[in-house]
Amino acid sequence: MTDASPGGGASGAPDGSDAPDAPDASSGVERARALTARLRLPVVAAPMFLVSGPELVVAAARAGILGAFPTQNCRTAAELDGWLAQVAAGVGDAPWAVNLVTHSSNARLAADLELVVRHRPPVVITALGSPAPVVEAVHGYGGVVVGDVVDLRLAHKAVDAGVDGLACISAGAGGHTGHLSPFAFVSAVRAFFDGLVVVGGGVADGFGVAGAVAAGADLVYMGTRFLATRESRAAEDYKRMVVESASADLVVSDGVTGAPASWLRPSLVAHGLDPDHLEFTGDRTYDVAQPQPKRWAELWAAGQGLGAITGVASVADVVDALEVEFHTAADRLAAVARHRERRD
Repeated sequence: MTDASPGGGASGAPDGSDAPDAPDASSGVERARALTARLRLPVVAAPMFLVSGPELVVAAARAGILGAFPTQNCRTAAELDGWLAQVAAGVGDAPWAVNLVTHSSNARLAADLELVVRHRPPVVITALGSPAPVVEAVHGYGGVVVGDVVDLRLAHKAVDAGVDGLACISAGAGGHTGHLSPFAFVSAVRAFFDGLVVVGGGVADGFGVAGAVAAGADLVYMGTRFLATRESRAAEDYKRMVVESASADLVVSDGVTGAPASWLRPSLVAHGLDPDHLEFTGDRTYDVAQPQPKRWAELWAAGQGLGAITGVASVADVVDALEVEFHTAADRLAAVARHRERRD
C-alpha cells in the first residue's frame, strides 16, 4: 500500500478505514512552506486543460518541481480515480498537486473531491470558483489549498475562505488570464497575505523565476513552457505551433469560453474564426461532468513566454535549463547587491 501522508499517495486511516487522519498540528501555511522547501526549484508545472496528464505530473515531481493536472482532463470520476492512483504511485514521496474546478456549475465537484480525499494529493489548487467547498475536506487530511485568482477582489475572497496559498494569474498567462502585472500583483497581495504566493504570467525561463521570487513570490507557475514537452498530452501540431510562434501571435479574448483567455492566432484562423472579432454566445458553464466542446480541444492557448521555447524537450531537460538560468540570475543579483554594499 502506498504512503497515505500528504507527501505520498493513497487512502486509508491508520486503522485501515477510509476515514481521514487528523490534520497536522501545524498550520496549512506551514505545511505549504515545508512542501515548497523540498523542491529543487520554486516552479509549478501549471495544470493545463487537455494538456496536463499523469505523465507530466510524475515527470515534474521526479525533476524536482511541483506538477499538477486539472480533474476536468478526466472524462469520468472513474478515470480520475485511475489518474490519481497513477500519480501517487509514480511520484514516491515528492509533492504534487491536483486542480479542481469549484464553479457552482460543476456537477462533478463532490465526486471529484471525494476521490481527492481518498488519494490525498499534498496540494489542491482551486479554480473558476470559490475555494470554500474544498478547504475543510483538504485540511482534514493535512493537505494544502491554493486558490487560483485573477484579481485582488478574488484574492481577498479566497483568503477569507481559508486558503493556504494564492495562485496569482497575471497578464501574459496562457489560457484563462489576468490583467495585472505579475510584479504589481505579488506586491499588492503581500500587503495583506503572508501565506504561500504563486505567480504566473509570461514567465518561461529561470531568469523570470528568480525575478518573481525576488519580488516576493514563493513559487512560479509555468504552463506554456511545459506544454512543448515530450510528456505533455498536447497534439504534436500544437507543440509545433508553440515552438514556431511568438508573442505577436497571441490574441486575448473572452470570445471562446466567456472568460478572457490567451489564444494562438494561427489556431483560431485555422478553424475559420476571425481573431479580431470573436464573440461568445453560449453560457458560462464549467461542468466537468459534461462532454467538453470539441472546439476547446482544437483551439489552442499559450502564454507570452512562448518566445523562449525553441524546441520540444523532456521535462527533465527543461528543468535542468531552468536551474542554470535561475542560479545565473541569483548570482547576478548577489553581485549587484555586493557592489551596492561596497559603495555604501
